[in-house]
Formats: sequence, structure tokens, C-alpha cells
Amino acid sequence: MTATDLAAQAPDTDEATAAPADSPAVGAAPAPASFVVNIPGIADADLEPEPLDPDQIVSGEPEVTGKVLWESPDGKQIRGIWQITPGVVTDTEANELFVVVSGRATIEVEGGSVLEVGPGDACVLREGDRTQWTVHETLRKAYHISL
Repeated sequence: MTATDLAAQAPDTDEATAAPADSPAVGAAPAPASFVVNIPGIADADLEPEPLDPDQIVSGEPEVTGKVLWESPDGKQIRGIWQITPGVVTDTEANELFVVVSGRATIEVEGGSVLEVGPGDACVLREGDRTQWTVHETLRKAYHISL
């Protein structure tokens, strides 16, 4: 499914605010209901290689693949699919919300939480968080990143 297909399924929006075009002004009645975008085949979509920096690999031979489904005109909002095979890697995060489609991992946030994620789990990572991902089963996620 292309970004154009996704846009065709979503309600009309005002690009400056990313709110539905028929949203009321601040202080007015609530905006219309949220919406769902179904992406057929997300669980088995073909992804493209995204090589890891060797310095990020702690153990194993993890491989990363992904696909950007949508990017805002200014490049500050990105939505897509990302996958990693088993192993242990480190990362410095962006502001991200993701939902695990399949697989399992433990995400250790330096100086913070240990997050166990699996199918159906939603997770929020903060910009600058330094993390260590222990991927137990190949993990696929649908994500939204704000830069």
C-alpha cells in the first residue's frame, strides 16, 4: 500500500495542524472521532535492508529491515514498518510511538525502565533515550516518529 493509498483512507486534514479539516476551533465542540487505517499485509510486507552500524551490535547477528509508508513534507513526521531479527543492539531514540505487530523484545532504557514488548503492545520512546534492545523473536513494529 502506498502513502497515497493511506492518505485516501484518512479523513481530509489541514496540513498545518494535521487535524481533520472539519475540526472546530480551539474551545469549540470536540473534533470528530479518531479513525483507523488498516494496512493489509503489514505482517508480511516486503521490507528493505537498513544496515546497523556495527558499533550498535552488542551480540548476535541482528539484521534490520524497514519501509517508510509516509513522511510529512517537512520530513519531521515519519510512519512506517521496521523489523529486527534476534540479537542485542543499542540505540539512541527519537520521539516514537510504535505498536508491535509480531515478535518479542526487552528494551532497557539507560537510567530508567525495562520494557517487555510483544504483539499488540504500544510503546513510547523519548528523544535522546539511550536503549539496549534484546530481541528474543524477530520483532516487527508499525511506528510513528516525530523529529
